[in-house]
Amino acid sequence: MSDISAISATAATAASSTNKKDSGSWYEAMAEAWGKALDKQADKIIELADGLEEGGDTPSKYNQFTAESLRMGIISNASHTSLTSVASALETMARKQ
Repeated sequence: MSDISAISATAATAASSTNKKDSGSWYEAMAEAWGKALDKQADKIIELADGLEEGGDTPSKYNQFTAESLRMGIISNASHTSLTSVASALETMARKQ
């Protein structure tokens, strides 16, 4: 399952599991899912950076670090785009009511 699919599944599960006493919304659940995905990716990058500092600075390790850093950028851009798009749609719907 791709990171994006996992985020969608996490957001859907979180949104469906909220009860009426919980003030959270599906939008908050989506934002939380994106946050968890970004945290998970940041942990990977930190782990790789620590490995580089400990003398494991081989070209393959640098390539892996670079690839994971680029993945972080992709996930970050996707989260920003999806949250902004949904927020804009909600704003438009609110104005039309």
